[in-house]
Amino acid sequence: MTVYPGRAKRSPGFTLRPTLKLRLTLLNGILLVGAGAILVVLAWLLVGDVMHPGVDLQPGSTVTLTNGAVVDAQGWQERLVEQASREMLVKGLVALVAIGIIGIAGAYAVAGRALRPLHTVTQTARRLGEETLDQRIKYSGADDEVAELARTFDAMLDRLAGAFESQKRFVANASHELRTPLAVMRTEIDVTLSDDEADVAEYRRMAKVVRNASERANGLVDALLVLARSEAQSGRRLVRKVPADLSMSATTALSAVKAEAERLKLEVTTDLQPAPVVGDPSLLDRLAGNLIENAIRYNHLLGRLWLRTSTINGQARLVVGNTGYEVEPGDVPGLFEPFRRGGWERTGSRGSGLGLSIVRAVCDAHGGTVSAVAQDGGGLEVTVSLPTADATPVVAASASVPRAKGLGIA
Repeated sequence: MTVYPGRAKRSPGFTLRPTLKLRLTLLNGILLVGAGAILVVLAWLLVGDVMHPGVDLQPGSTVTLTNGAVVDAQGWQERLVEQASREMLVKGLVALVAIGIIGIAGAYAVAGRALRPLHTVTQTARRLGEETLDQRIKYSGADDEVAELARTFDAMLDRLAGAFESQKRFVANASHELRTPLAVMRTEIDVTLSDDEADVAEYRRMAKVVRNASERANGLVDALLVLARSEAQSGRRLVRKVPADLSMSATTALSAVKAEAERLKLEVTTDLQPAPVVGDPSLLDRLAGNLIENAIRYNHLLGRLWLRTSTINGQARLVVGNTGYEVEPGDVPGLFEPFRRGGWERTGSRGSGLGLSIVRAVCDAHGGTVSAVAQDGGGLEVTVSLPTADATPVVAASASVPRAKGLGIA
């Protein structure tokens, strides 16, 4: 017998469980019987009071019955009140029992009908699996609490299906990205070893190719680890929270790519004002590094690169923009997904496609946001906004942005 996860194995015999249906039935029965009992008692008391005359009988008063018997009026009245009260009580109790049984049965049926959609939710949840996430409740009853629960459950299934699909794509893309450098290394080694006339120069060339491929694989693994670390801290408290400054992270990242920027003869413009934040400095450095590396990697010869940091209305901002090949505005949101690249140049072999994914995960972990805008004529401008260290509204003074060639930092 198959036991589904989360379901306890039941004994073959009947077991009475305190289900919601049973509890609702018992509650309705108790309220109905209690109200009926109060009405019976009130009726019994009222009958006894009403049947007493408004004035006292004179002593010695008699009553002549239909059979000709003459009885004392006071005794006849007491017997009549006692008999009526007894009949009222007996018949009221019988009616109370009958109404209680009918009411409890009706409450049980009504509760079962009202809770029937919940059984549909339960059965759907039991059938769900990785291959059946397309099933939905599609409740079409009254717009009540049960309908709200069914809609919430369907929305949750939509999110789960999207998450599973995204996970599948991520695993497939990661496998493909890792398989490529491994295949390059294996091919180079096999080809070189199968060549009986290979000399030292050929082995050196093979070693250089293998080294480059291993560096690419190692860079991809490092990026995956950073992405996993950032996403694990998203929405939760950061493991490490110390004062930092986005302007310092941008300066460090820009210094690391100075040689590549000079090789492309880029015009670099900077306006780095203090942008204090509290967070993980290593993640913030990676955030700035990824943005600046992408801005250079996907730029062109004699292109432009601009950096700005500031503090506006309690938000520390980092803006990184670049010229380059055109990116369709509709493709911009997808650039923040893992292994997604936009534009002709972004489909090449350079980069792993995880740069902006890591940026978004780091922003989420620090309670911030990131957005990007495609530039007219090509290129992209990315804006990162994080809460400042003191979270107080501060308006940065406006300043003109100097334009200078080279890597001069203003």
